[in-house]
Amino acid sequence: MKNVLSKNEIYDTVIERYSSDASGICHIQGMTVFVPNAIPGEKIRVKIVKVHAAYAYGKIEEIYSSSEYRTDPDCPWYSRCGGCDTRHICYQEELQMKKDTVNDALRRIGHLDLTVPTVTESPDFERYRNKVSYSYANREGQIVHGFYRERTHDVIPVTDCLLQPELFSRIAAVLTKLLNRFGFKAYEEKDGSGSIRHLFLRSAHKTGETVVVISSARGFGEYTQYIVRELTERFPEISGILLNIDKESGNKLLKGDFHTLWGKDTITDILCGLSFELSPLSFYQINSPQAEKLYEKVREFAVCTKDDSILDLYCGIGTISLVLAKEAKHVVGVEIVEAAIENAKRNAVRNRLENAEFYCSDAASFQAYTKKNGFIPDCVVVDPPRKGLDRETILNICSYTPERVVYVSCNPATLARDLCVFSENGYSVDKLAAYDMFPKTCHVETVALLFRDITTHYMNLDPTPYEMIKSGLKTIELRLFDEKRQQIKPGDTILFTNTDTGETLFTTVLKLHCFQDFETLYQTLPLLQCGYSEEDVAQAKPSDMEQYYSIEKQQKYGVVGIELFPK
Repeated sequence: MKNVLSKNEIYDTVIERYSSDASGICHIQGMTVFVPNAIPGEKIRVKIVKVHAAYAYGKIEEIYSSSEYRTDPDCPWYSRCGGCDTRHICYQEELQMKKDTVNDALRRIGHLDLTVPTVTESPDFERYRNKVSYSYANREGQIVHGFYRERTHDVIPVTDCLLQPELFSRIAAVLTKLLNRFGFKAYEEKDGSGSIRHLFLRSAHKTGETVVVISSARGFGEYTQYIVRELTERFPEISGILLNIDKESGNKLLKGDFHTLWGKDTITDILCGLSFELSPLSFYQINSPQAEKLYEKVREFAVCTKDDSILDLYCGIGTISLVLAKEAKHVVGVEIVEAAIENAKRNAVRNRLENAEFYCSDAASFQAYTKKNGFIPDCVVVDPPRKGLDRETILNICSYTPERVVYVSCNPATLARDLCVFSENGYSVDKLAAYDMFPKTCHVETVALLFRDITTHYMNLDPTPYEMIKSGLKTIELRLFDEKRQQIKPGDTILFTNTDTGETLFTTVLKLHCFQDFETLYQTLPLLQCGYSEEDVAQAKPSDMEQYYSIEKQQKYGVVGIELFPK
């Protein structure tokens, strides 16, 4: 279908609402148009700058009627460097926009009749970031530091970012001046020339310790000690200087080898009354005072009694794990980044928390370990990256059948998507809270508390299969998938009754294996788990089940293998 809008056309329109990236949304000739820096209610003249099949982008040409929430941006690089999204609106309007973003995702993507009543504001909305990553580029024979223009690798030179501590701007300025004095050039992706790629800075909010990581395709040679001496003499806050040798293509930050040029390769910070050691690659919330509020809410949601056992997936350096370990009986943290796990183990020792243990593993592999060792968590906590959880991970979490799941998310869209999958597997959202972890940007942090919807089903069993389930020899119960069995879902409990003695046994449903008939089921499921002995497996035939369920009933309803949580 031919587009109804064309590039460079100009229209008068009214902004209706915000998009998730804080752009204004309007509709022109039936097409959705995204307009950066526009505010709902404003009447504007917009120029179409890009047209796709179902939507378009525009830019403001003139504002006829300005919103009462509009403010003059206080940053000369706003709208160019890609770091901030909301400097054109007041802070209270920013909080409202973030609340609407979360609630819209819950309703539109998650199909949930739930809302967050408010977004907890940040104690600081300027100079709050505890880390920064500058990129380098060549300009007119000199190198400059700054940030990428949004959706590009074009570096916008920035001398002072209002989101970063002033210390970061001063360190970057001095280092860039030194590098220019010694004739260094920025790395060029197109031909591999030059050397300087990035400057990474991280500072501890409570202790003030600051680590400097310079990323370069090669070292500084004879200038190394001069650079180290100049930086450490000018900035006593610096506790360590590292050189990251990165010879690979691509702009991914902090890959390659690390060499400590001076001081320590980690910093120490205090969070929620605990001491944490951080390496450059460790995940750590960038807004420390707000992180304390967030983690207090996670603790409130996750810990019900001092006897709780908690599994913390994506645990990083153990911040959430150790906050929970102060009140729970046992906490197990899992993280795939080895350096972060080493930090977490040292942090547990540092804080004398012997009830926390940490493992380097992905979630799927770790599940086998926990089941082998009999670890069954009362609560599972997840704090995944922006992409959220994959379906397999969610199913693995549900297979533990924890009473509670606490989901910490920095992306409302993937949170809402994942809550749908949890809902399909027996978990419902009980509470939600949102926090402005990233003022002056469109991003918002949300924490959700989910409870397992426990439904009990009742089944009678002959003595032999009953005893096999009781002893753990049988973990899959075969049944017709009729209306009654269709009500069963993972996480539900089944009360089996021994038809001979009247004895009862509670079990939990791990998952359902549905098939068209028993012939297909027998070809797929391990029959040893279905109650057959090793001798019987060779003679097992699908027709064995016809004495219980006729072919006609199998064709009408299908059949199911109900996998039970192993004893």
